[in-house]
Formats: sequence, C-alpha cells, structure tokens
Amino acid sequence: QNPKTSAVVKQLVAEGNVKELQKYFGSRMEFGTAGLRAAMGAGISHMNDLTIIQTTQGFCRYLERNFSDLKKRGVVIGFDVRAHLSSGGSSKRFARLAATTFISQGVPVYLFSDITPTPFVPYTISHLKLCAGIMVTASHNPKQDNGYKVYWENGAQIISPHDKGISQAIEENQEPWPQAWDDKLIDSSLLLHDPYATVNKEYFKDIQKQCFHRNINKETNLKFVHTSVHGVGHKFVQLAFKAFDLSPPFAVPEQKDPDPEFPTVKYPNPEEGKGVLTLSFALAEKDGAKIILANDPDADRLAVAEKQESGEWKVFSGNELGALLGWWIFTCWKKHNRDTRAIKDVYMLSSTVSSKILRAIALKEGFHFEETLTGFKWMGNRAKQLMDQGKAVLFAFEEAIGYMCCPAVLDKDGVSAAVITAEMASFLATRNLTLSQQLKAVYDEYGFHITKASYFICHDPKVIQQLFDNLRNFDGRNTYPKSCGRFKVSGIRDLTTGYDSSQPDQKAILPTSKSSQMITFTFANGGVATMRTSGTEPKIKYYTELCAPPGNSDIEQLKKELDELVNALEKHFFQPEKNNLQRKTE
Repeated sequence: QNPKTSAVVKQLVAEGNVKELQKYFGSRMEFGTAGLRAAMGAGISHMNDLTIIQTTQGFCRYLERNFSDLKKRGVVIGFDVRAHLSSGGSSKRFARLAATTFISQGVPVYLFSDITPTPFVPYTISHLKLCAGIMVTASHNPKQDNGYKVYWENGAQIISPHDKGISQAIEENQEPWPQAWDDKLIDSSLLLHDPYATVNKEYFKDIQKQCFHRNINKETNLKFVHTSVHGVGHKFVQLAFKAFDLSPPFAVPEQKDPDPEFPTVKYPNPEEGKGVLTLSFALAEKDGAKIILANDPDADRLAVAEKQESGEWKVFSGNELGALLGWWIFTCWKKHNRDTRAIKDVYMLSSTVSSKILRAIALKEGFHFEETLTGFKWMGNRAKQLMDQGKAVLFAFEEAIGYMCCPAVLDKDGVSAAVITAEMASFLATRNLTLSQQLKAVYDEYGFHITKASYFICHDPKVIQQLFDNLRNFDGRNTYPKSCGRFKVSGIRDLTTGYDSSQPDQKAILPTSKSSQMITFTFANGGVATMRTSGTEPKIKYYTELCAPPGNSDIEQLKKELDELVNALEKHFFQPEKNNLQRKTE
C-alpha cells in the first residue's frame, strides 16, 4: 500500500521491463543472524513497508511459539536516522510498522520516540526483562541501505537456530494481517510505551560503574573532538561525558546533526580511515584538541585518533584500541579488587579474527581469555552464559572497532567506549603519557602484536566460491596450500568445513557454518592469516597478525615481515587480477 513503491512496480510492468522486475522480485532478502540488510526500494529483495511487515509477522509468530508470556513482557524497537525519499522508506516508518504488527496481536511494544544508539536496544531488553528487541539500522552502510537487527531475551543478538526459525515463520506469514498498514492505531493503544526517558536515565547511571577517576576527569586539560558522522551519537556522547564529569567534547558542527544523506563523507564508516575524519582533524587543529573520537552512524562502533609529537595524526586500529581498553579495564578492576582470588572468575573475550593481545595479557595476569567466532552475536551470547555462571566479563572486542566495555550492554557500544577512552586518556595525561606511548608500553610488557587487515570487493558469489574452493583443492583434491610464497604453512583451520589440522581428531572446536567462508592459516614464522566473507557486504576480508614474545623490540623487522606475508597472501591466495577483485581504496 505504499504509493511510491507501488508506482515504481506498476511503471516497470507497464514498460515490460523484465530485467528490473527480476532484480526486485527474483529472490527474497535472506534473514540471517544479522537480521536483514539491503537497499531501500520496491520488491521482496529490498527493505520497504511490505517486507518489514512480513518480517515482523514472522518474528512475532516465532516469539509467540517461544514465549508463553510474550503478551505480558513485550518487545523493544529502536531506529536510526536513515530515510529514502524515492521509496518513502525510513527507519522511523519501518519501526512504527513493526510496532503496529506486534500491537495488533496484543503484544506490548516499547517503541523509542526518537532516534537512539543501537546499544540502547539490547540494554532495554536486559533492563526491562523483555522477550526480544529490534533495531532498524544499517549501521555504517551506504545511505540507500537499511537493516533490521534482532536481539533475544538475553540481551544479545540472535544466533542459530533462531535465524532459521524466524526465516521459516516469515515464509509462512507473507500476507499482511488486516491492520498491518494502519500505523496510526498504535498512537492511542495502551500497549504502546516509550522507554526513551527511563532508558536515558538508567543507561547513564549504569555506565558510571565504569567511571574510576572522577576527580581527574573534572580537572583534566585534555581536549577531545567528537564526530557522530551525521548519525545518532552526538547527544548521547555529550551526556556520557557529563555522566563522567568530563568537559563536553568539541562536536564537528557539519556532522553533529543527524542527516540521512551523510553529505560530508563518501562512506559514513570511521573504519575506512582518515577520509571520514578530515573535518575532525580540522576542528581539532583549530581548538587545540589532541584526541578525536568518532562513532559510526548508529553509535555502536568507535574510532580514535591522536595527534603525535610530529604533528601527524595516528588513527588507532581496532586491535590497538582493543589492546589499550583491555589493559585499562583490567588495571581499573585490579585496583578496586584487592582479593587476589577473585581473578579466577574474570574473563575477557575477542573474536577469532581479532588480535590475540588479550590472550597475552590474560596469560601474564592470571585471568581467563576466550575467543569466539566473528561478530558480537557470539561474544554477547558467551558473555551472558559466563555471567549466568557468576563470572565477571570485563571486556570484549572485535577488530572492526567494536567494544563491549560495560556488562549492562551485551553488544558493542560506541557511547560507553568513547567516554571510557576519554577517561583513560585523561588519566594517562596526569602521568605525562599519550595513548600511543601507553600502547607501546602494553606491547613492551605483553609482547608486540602487529596486525594488518583489509579486504577485496567482489560482487560475484561464484567467483568467491571458486576462490575458496581453490584453496581447499590447492595441490589436488582436498589439499590445502603447504606454503604461501616463501612462507611455510604450519596449520589450517577451516570453519566452513569444520577441519582443523591442529586438533587430534582434526575437528574444529569453534562452531562451523557452511553458509559462510572462513579459513585460517598459521605460518611457521608465527604469523596467522584468516580469510573470510562478510555477512553484510560484498567483501572478502583478510586479517593477519604476527605475535612476538615480550622483549622482542625489533618492531620494524616485525612490520616488514608482516608486510611481506600480506603481499604473498594477496598474490598467491587472492589472485586479484585473475579473479577480477577490486582493492580497498582510501
């Protein structure tokens, strides 16, 4: 019933444009553990009013089957700033349609009245003990995209088999229910609640449990610049600084207000490097700020840059900031927990493609470290299991600039990460140390962990499949490569097939998934390289790391060795020219 998408389809039918119609109606968006992510537009392959209604109807039926008290507890729905004029789609519109679906079935809905950061949805589930949550966001994807992210009652993103169950229920509930289109009905419904004020108060109260140096915060002369890259983060980071008694950061004026056009950046993704931070650098120079904090548009990720003595800006990688935050959060915990026996119940987590620096810190300090599969859905679920067993999960991170610094949110959270980073920097400044100097101190103490990650773009699933098939049949059928250029391969773990050469039974310990590609190579020189497909973008990613024991201070030699390994990996395993792969560009 959306006049804009209907008009598009009618026009194509009138023109007999089968090719375009095939694009719109050839295949339905696939619902996976990340929910949905696609461009907004007409047809079942896009995000629009109809596909949101169908998805929510399926999700509602699936929740009814799983929770006998769904109509008592209810669900939470949040949304970001995205909007698409030509199809009439927007995150707010999709959130209201989703709320309408649940309310029409007698399910209470906690619908945020305004834009919020993604982490507020998992926080609300845990805080109000709800059955599930939906966040309508496409995070840092291009402006035409949108997404539908789903959380379970434990406050973590869904994992299998829920994705398959929901997907099946969507197939069974495609015809819109009688009241599906009438979102005005919800405004007068007693089942509609607005959690905005409560959650804003309680969230900022909860993150203060991670504030350990209020007196330093009050007096620090350190200046910060913050950008929300046209997304939702500005207001919430300002409030977080206030909660920690820090002076507010300077906000990049051209980027602080929400704008679905993301007019000042090519990609609204701070992970893409310095291009997104150009305006932040300029403001920092003008106001004399030494540190830049950048959130992605839904404020669940954080990038950090620091001005060096040379005048250059250093943008920390996700692994480097993970090392700093892991060190900091453990240091704060240790200072406030004098009972040495408590350390046996302390855990930190990171994903298998992230740096193993936390493992090195854990080994030396005596706490537990675990790695999970890629993505916060795995870390959030594992953290909840550990917390239910009475363990303390202090920190989890992934190299894609995602950090969980606060147990009240079982997902990555760029708001709490921003203010905790600011407190860490303020504390270090009282010791005349910069973040960069402290990072070196961490590596000196626990061993250098040099990482390098990038990706190739490939829009042809057949080419991707062929590339990974070649690696599995490198020297004849079912044989993996024995070397990569001059680098000898000493171990292989394939989480698509479940093979792990390092295990006695050759079976991988981490869960396997046939629907995504992921192979990890260990090299005789101590290097590790993982190649995997992205769940949300047309990318083949790679992650490499060289770890040295403490005391090996020849960092330039380590960097050179890793650069050579990366070049060999690209040349021999990716073969970009042969496979027509597009390199990442700044």
